[in-house]
Amino acid sequence: MVVAVDGVDGSGKTVFADQLAAAIDATGRPVIRASVDDFHHARAERYRRGRTSPEGFWLDSYDYAALGRELLDPLRDGAPVRLRWHDLAADRHVDEPPAPTPPRAVVVIDGIFLHRDELAGRWGLSVWLDVPFAVTAARMALRDGSPAHPGHPAMRRYVGGQLLYFAACAPWERADLVVDNTDWTTPRLVRRPTSDR
Repeated sequence: MVVAVDGVDGSGKTVFADQLAAAIDATGRPVIRASVDDFHHARAERYRRGRTSPEGFWLDSYDYAALGRELLDPLRDGAPVRLRWHDLAADRHVDEPPAPTPPRAVVVIDGIFLHRDELAGRWGLSVWLDVPFAVTAARMALRDGSPAHPGHPAMRRYVGGQLLYFAACAPWERADLVVDNTDWTTPRLVRRPTSDR
């Protein structure tokens, strides 16, 4: 079972996914935490369209081939997996040996763009964290020191890339669950699945 937690930068994906994993672990079911942030492309690939390019953020940030090959495909086949492929800070490949997946494990993966076409069908359950850009930009300003206004020119790459994602994929429509995470201390379910699972 692979659960995807998607949302824009600053929507609270990591905290939400960590809390979800802890809740699952408390039931006695094995849990594996993963993040798409450990499957970035190298810096030269990420910025090949320019450091401020929204298209570059949307199209070039992540190595989805490696994510499939090293994590998602082995999970499907019951084979050992790699949870990390790229060290973002060091901008280098991570050469860690594959690790076995415990039986009945739930994998909780967080990241942006997880409802894009090549990933949308890979999840057993997916969550979209719905948070306005004004809120996420303010959170990122506290966390990263970036501008607090989503319309600031320095935010063009990130907000613009997310808007391209919205236009291409409407992730809130593809998600099984939509959660209002505007107040990250009290996430609120705003849409349940409409079909039986």
